[in-house]
Formats: sequence, C-alpha cells, structure tokens
Amino acid sequence: MKSKTNLFETIVHGIFLVLGLITVGCVLLITIYLIISGIPAIREIGLLDFLFGDTWASTAAQPQYGILPFILTSIYGTAGAILLGVPVGFLTAMYLAKMAPKRAKSVMEQAVSLLAGIPSVVYGLVGMMVLVPGIRSLFHIPDGAGLLAAIVVLAVMILPSIIKMSITALEAVPKEYEDASLALGATPEETYFRVSAPAAKSGIAAAVVLGVGRAIGEAMAVMMVAGNAANMPDSLFQSVRFLTTAVASEMSYSSGLQRQALFSIALVLFLFIMLINAALNFFLKGEKKP
Repeated sequence: MKSKTNLFETIVHGIFLVLGLITVGCVLLITIYLIISGIPAIREIGLLDFLFGDTWASTAAQPQYGILPFILTSIYGTAGAILLGVPVGFLTAMYLAKMAPKRAKSVMEQAVSLLAGIPSVVYGLVGMMVLVPGIRSLFHIPDGAGLLAAIVVLAVMILPSIIKMSITALEAVPKEYEDASLALGATPEETYFRVSAPAAKSGIAAAVVLGVGRAIGEAMAVMMVAGNAANMPDSLFQSVRFLTTAVASEMSYSSGLQRQALFSIALVLFLFIMLINAALNFFLKGEKKP
C-alpha cells in the first residue's frame, strides 16, 4: 500500500514538474523569439535613436523610428490608471472583506467577477460611445479621444484584479490581530486600516502589480479611445499611441525594417513587464526577511 502511495506521489510530482518546465519553456521561447526578431532593427536604427527619438514615421519617404512618445504614453497612461484605480479598488476590497453585509458582499463580488469577464473590446466600445463624447462635451474640446479617456478606461479595467486579490489578502489576515487591536481600544475602522491592511500589504502589492501588467499590456480598448496618433503626451487631451497599440495598428501591413521595428517595440514592452515582475519579487522577498 505504501509503495503504491509513493508511486502515485512520484507520478504526480513528475506531472507537475513537466507542466512547470513547459511554462518556463514557453517564456524562454517568447523571449528568444522577441530578441531574435527585435535586435536587428535596434542595431540598424541605433539604440539611442530608437528609444529616445521623438518621431515615429514608419511609412514616410525617409522613415523615422523613434518610440519615445509610445514609452512616455504607456508610462503616463499606466501611472494615471493606477492613481485612479488603486484607491477605488483598495477601498472597495476593504469594504467587501471587512464591512459589507453578507448579501451586499455576495452581490458586489458577483458584479466584480462580471466586470472581470467583460471583453476588452466592449470596454473600448463603451468608452468610444460614452466616455469620449462625454469628455468632448465636458471640456469643450474638438475631440475627446486622448490620453485622459485611455486612463479612465484602463482604471476601470484593472479594478477587478485589484479588488479580488486584495480581498483574498485581507481575508487571510489572522483574526487574532484584529481581536488584539479591538481589545486595546481601537475602533473597527482603525483596526482595518492600521492592522489588517499593513498585514496584507504583500498581497495588496501583488494586486497592484497585476493591475499594472493589465494596464500596460492592454491594446484593443486603448486603441479605440486614445486616438491612436503618434504624438508626444503633452496633454491629457492629446491623441496618443501606446506601445501595445503601436504594434497592433501597423503589424497587419508592415514589412521589412518597419516590421522588425514593431518586434523591437514588443521587446521593449516585454522588458517593461519583466522589470515590474522583478521589482515585485524583490519587494516580497524583502518583506519576508526578519
């Protein structure tokens, strides 16, 4: 009987090992493919001209391949979405995890799950039909499609990830922490924000980073509301193009150096996401040290 159990555990262990190796292999294949496809364009254009050039004119008679507008737009758009989405998501998660009645919590969690399941093209369609005209009317500008509309759409899109992961982290805090705080005379609200939230900060940080990954990697919804023009993000109402939308909008008809440059943009985007994940791992490991 014991030998059968050991055999079963060995088989399961082997299956998990193979699945893990497949996952790592997929990441390595994507990395190698992007490097092989993206490095030739960077080498021909020049690293500094590619990263810090402020003009993208890939179809001009004398093409220019500067992606600084895309980089800055992605940074500003992601930062704006985080500034809007994180407070709303965290406070919503705090309410659902600690304060909401059971019936309200059940209804709101189902709504959050539904929000997570909505396709990105639907977010873009609603933004294009409702948000963009609203911004145009509110601020009396010729066109509402721009950086502000993209930030609002991205902020809404990252809410489900932040809320669900933050709820899980907050509910995992040992009840003894809260009981001790309440016994010392703290109010429930003080306990939730000064005891529970700090105890769950690693999980909340993971939720924020997951939201950053969702925001920086979104393409379709952003393309529909941002205007998709290769401008520097000098204004919230400026029509802009993100790294993701730069690849998606031109890949279908690109060729030669233009196509290689698009793969180089994808490589830059991939490196951004890897740096974010590395920063998260460093932060979490630092938190675990005594």
